[in-house]
Amino acid sequence: MPRVGILMGSANDYESTMKAAEDILAKLDIETDVRVISAHRTPDRLVRFLAEAEGNGIEVVICGAGMSAHLAGVTAAHTTLPVLGVPIDSSPLQGLDALLSTVQMPGGIPVATFGVGKSGAKNAGLFAAAILAGRDPEVRKRLEQFREEQSAKVPERP
Repeated sequence: MPRVGILMGSANDYESTMKAAEDILAKLDIETDVRVISAHRTPDRLVRFLAEAEGNGIEVVICGAGMSAHLAGVTAAHTTLPVLGVPIDSSPLQGLDALLSTVQMPGGIPVATFGVGKSGAKNAGLFAAAILAGRDPEVRKRLEQFREEQSAKVPERP
């Protein structure tokens, strides 16, 4: 059963950015539900997804969006699940607009915001795993193992 929802405003955002979140969660053996949902073009789809999310096992939602990047904020307004925002660099402003739209949430509707692009998506996946690890010892063990393996790959000298 999927535990993390990964939403993106456009199908183009999958390969360019959001697949990195799905890949890291798969590596940690955490199932995901990946969907294209636009806050502006498919708002009813978003409301339906969120109404069923918790009942379907979703515990964390990662939202990737570019340009005005309202997906994470609108998602957070409709759920009390943790929402992680990934700004996507799909505009002439190279993601700065998406970053500012995501990070500048009004007080009371929190969105954890990550870096622009693939590295932000990967970190959002790792953060989702860390949230789950707080209640799930198996996820914690896999996350700790991932970190150990990551550290072991860093050479001491060039």
